[in-house]
Order: sequence, then structure tokens, then C-alpha cells
Amino acid sequence: MRATQYLFSYGSLQSKDIQKTVLGRTLKGKSGILVGYRISEKKVQGKYPLIEPSPINTDKVKGTIFKVSNFELHELDRYDTYAYMRIEVRLKSGTKAWAYIENLV
Repeated sequence: MRATQYLFSYGSLQSKDIQKTVLGRTLKGKSGILVGYRISEKKVQGKYPLIEPSPINTDKVKGTIFKVSNFELHELDRYDTYAYMRIEVRLKSGTKAWAYIENLV
């Protein structure tokens, strides 16, 4: 795998079936925590979760950290479509990772 990136997933990208469909393989991940964010009450298409910055700095979102290539990251961007945008976050562990939030543009 070239150019490793870290991806923080809190929703459907944790599904092995979706990983296999989008990337052609399943990912190995480890637990991660994103502090200062919360799960939004809004959902994409009424079912897919979103995260948002929280005014309460102790709020957190539990998820999974995956290693992906640059190519795979762009494939995931295509999967998440216009509804999400990718931002860089720093996890509780100190790891910098990409996460998908609501696309407000």
C-alpha cells in the first residue's frame, strides 16, 4: 500500500461489506476516539450518521481508525458523495486522521 493515510470511521465505512464493495478489500482497524465532536441528530438520507463539532469539549465519538492509501481515500470520497466532506482531525491518541462530516457547501 502506498502513501498511508488514516481514516476515522464512525458509521457505515466500518462495515466489511461496504469496504469490500468500495475498495475491493476489507480493512483492519483499531478503536479510536474523536474528542470535541458528537453524533448529530441529522442523518444523511434519514439513516447515515453525521458528526459535528460539539460546544462541550468533553463530548466524544467512538469509531475505528483504518490505514488506507491515497487512491482508496479518493474512492471513499466518491462513495460518500456530495453529502459529506472530508476534514483532518486529531484523535484522542494524537493520531491525525481524515473524517467525514456534513458537507455544508
